[in-house]
Amino acid sequence: MMKTADDSCATAHIGSIKPVLELTTPIKYLKHISERIASAFATRGVVACLLILLCAAHVNAQQAQNPSPMVEHTRKHPRLTQTTPPGLRQKLTLGTLFVPEKLKGKRHVNLLLFFHGGDWLPELAVAQQRKMAVITVQAGAGSSTYEKLFVDPATFPKLLAEAQAAAGVTFSEIEFAGWSAGCGALRQILRDPASYDRVSRVLCIDGVHAGYLNGAPAAAEPQLEPSNLQSWLRFGTDAIAGKKHLIITHSEIFPGTYASTTETADYLLRQWGLTPHPVVRWGPMGTQMLSETKAGGLLVVGFAGNSAPDHVDQLQSLPEYLRWLSKK
Repeated sequence: MMKTADDSCATAHIGSIKPVLELTTPIKYLKHISERIASAFATRGVVACLLILLCAAHVNAQQAQNPSPMVEHTRKHPRLTQTTPPGLRQKLTLGTLFVPEKLKGKRHVNLLLFFHGGDWLPELAVAQQRKMAVITVQAGAGSSTYEKLFVDPATFPKLLAEAQAAAGVTFSEIEFAGWSAGCGALRQILRDPASYDRVSRVLCIDGVHAGYLNGAPAAAEPQLEPSNLQSWLRFGTDAIAGKKHLIITHSEIFPGTYASTTETADYLLRQWGLTPHPVVRWGPMGTQMLSETKAGGLLVVGFAGNSAPDHVDQLQSLPEYLRWLSKK
């Protein structure tokens, strides 16, 4: 097993996360600070008081980040070995097309559009499938970066036509998959009715995010901004009815400034009238499954882990996730 560039990518993505300080309620916190100031003034004078106030301000500034509190080192984080499967590779206006060698001469193949997470891993994953090509798209950081690629609804059908001409094939089923920020492209494409009808299966790997209505997480139940969740709600509703197939995975990573994938998954499940079922078992690539919800063609799976390696574990699980998707 080897460490890949994806680990560094995810570390940069979550690299600003710092240990959170366990603070009490605001009232208790202010009382604690006031008592320290009184004591310092009595024993050490004004300078000590100022130092305490500066530290308190620094703590408050850090608290606003709401970072992930820890990184565990118990579980191994195995990595697939990078390989280059044989086949046709063709640069497109947007992304790169890969058609495995075994599909040479085939007239009709399925197509996976994969966003974020590199080229070699999606290529390896589709090479293990029965009859599938892939277009990989890498656009940088942030889901809005991927979302902007498809603001024009004509972009998606043009990309399909270009890829079909390059490979000399006709795409039968169209499947979408994205990891992390790449899921921004999925939700944007699915907003267009014609594109929505063209897609049969969607895999969203630890990447369904939304903003908070008040700009920050609530103490109890978070209030999420629903606009970025509408595509998932509709596709999931059709999946439950057996018209589509959707897999959503989520982790315990807590970004703080926007809703986590666990918070968005809980929101979606409530909207669908479903309840997550707790499970304790191993998942692919040494991951630990915590919850699972099945209904028709819908599968929502929660995994343990709140660190960059945990995030990459799910990307590395792509070959197995595609097998799950093909069975639904």
